[in-house]
Amino acid sequence: MSRYKDMYKDQIVDAMIKKFEYKNVMEVPKLEKIVVNMGVGEAKDNPKILESAVSDMEAITGQKAVITKAKKSVANFKIREGMSIGCKVTLRGEKMYEFLDRLVNLALPRVRDFRGVDPNAFDGRGNYALGIKEQLIFPEIEYDKVDKVRGMDVIIVTTAKTDEEGRELLAQFGMPFAR
Repeated sequence: MSRYKDMYKDQIVDAMIKKFEYKNVMEVPKLEKIVVNMGVGEAKDNPKILESAVSDMEAITGQKAVITKAKKSVANFKIREGMSIGCKVTLRGEKMYEFLDRLVNLALPRVRDFRGVDPNAFDGRGNYALGIKEQLIFPEIEYDKVDKVRGMDVIIVTTAKTDEEGRELLAQFGMPFAR
């Protein structure tokens, strides 16, 4: 079992029950899934770029990436419906906890001039969205083999009902929120 899953069961559940006075253990918010998304707009001109983005994503998450397609045609962006324009991975279970562990303890501290993540990036229902400017902060990516620096979105979906509960859950996991 992963380190973060053990930590959730042993420490976080008790701390959350104390803070929010839940009557039942099942009320305690937990992580549902983590979605990692990478939009690759240049893929409309060069399909090889999308392949390297997919391989980077698979190296970072340890799971096969799904190629996302355009839902609508947009003339200004020269995109037609059905064109491949990005990739995403949905992590659940053990891989989700492992990814969160690597994100919090390895990747985020490697960001240049890092002062913490935005504590207000919650959606109103306890889910957290985080934008990462470059994939190089992950130790799985080899600097020499990167063709282009790409960003990605990491969405952490929880069962929390409010932002305060979601913020406390992620803080218990060690998410470095800016003060």
